[in-house]
Amino acid sequence: MSGAGWIGILALAVVLLAVPHLVSFSQQELLVFLTINVLLVVSYRLLTLTGEWSLAHVVMMGVGAYGSALYSKLFGFPVPLAMLAGAVTAGLIATVLSFPLFRMKGFYFLIGSFAAGEVIRLIWKRFTDPFGGPKGIQRIPGFPEIDLGFLRVDFYQPENYYYFVLAVVLVSLWVLYRIERSRIGLTFHAIHWQDKLSESVGIDTFGHRMLAFVVASFFAGVAGALYAHYLSTVNPNQFNVDTMVYVLIWTIVGGTSRWYGPILGVIALTIIDEVILRGIGADQWRPLLYGAILICAILFLPNGLESLVIRAGEALRGRSASAVTGAAGAEQE
Repeated sequence: MSGAGWIGILALAVVLLAVPHLVSFSQQELLVFLTINVLLVVSYRLLTLTGEWSLAHVVMMGVGAYGSALYSKLFGFPVPLAMLAGAVTAGLIATVLSFPLFRMKGFYFLIGSFAAGEVIRLIWKRFTDPFGGPKGIQRIPGFPEIDLGFLRVDFYQPENYYYFVLAVVLVSLWVLYRIERSRIGLTFHAIHWQDKLSESVGIDTFGHRMLAFVVASFFAGVAGALYAHYLSTVNPNQFNVDTMVYVLIWTIVGGTSRWYGPILGVIALTIIDEVILRGIGADQWRPLLYGAILICAILFLPNGLESLVIRAGEALRGRSASAVTGAAGAEQE
């Protein structure tokens, strides 16, 4: 990596560490939810690499949230272990759903995933024991306090929980990035663009699509567990199709050809939503604004916000090359 790249990473690290100290209490809570949503959209992008778009990803987040809540509250698991178990449960549910869902493709997979997600949500609503019915599960144990005598960290404080979430999300993003850059990730891309050709050379397209779905659901479950143990409550309405539509818009507006595209989308739209709309008291206009942004993105920015970053990088490289060429020419003269 070049020196400029390391400088950029260092600057980003400074910003991520300093930003909780520069905002209000409510904005610190917003940072927690934003960081969780970053993991949600990046994990969703992993599934889209195979060419399939699911409407059950937020429900998989809910499986992680409900699972972690039940493991910690009902079975007495330590919260960190409950979080991991909730994420694994989301992956297992995704494995089971893969067998009927991946017999379908394209639009039919989209509708099938929506139906599967709604079945899971209806189970949560229908059964009061153990899922709490429409009210969900309340008084979920929080992440345990760290007390070393000289150091005491209370994770009920949004600033402290933000740093914990940031650490988990950064590790998760690194794993997702390495998966995409591996041979498995390249196979996902191949299945997306040429699934029949991939099958003809011996690639198990069903197995790889299932793997992408399971891994994406696992990390969605991690996001759900982080969400549940911060709010201390979960209910079926938190993981409905409306929330899934917002995830789709974040992903499409940000772009999916680069791993950082969805991150740009969720950050930009969260700023618009939470800072601008809430600042002027126009929260009720959120669906209309999101719809307008989606239409404009499809018409004028089909490759998402990431295309602006790509163009800016190309322009900077072009200027650098021109400067080097000009300097070489002047030296020759």
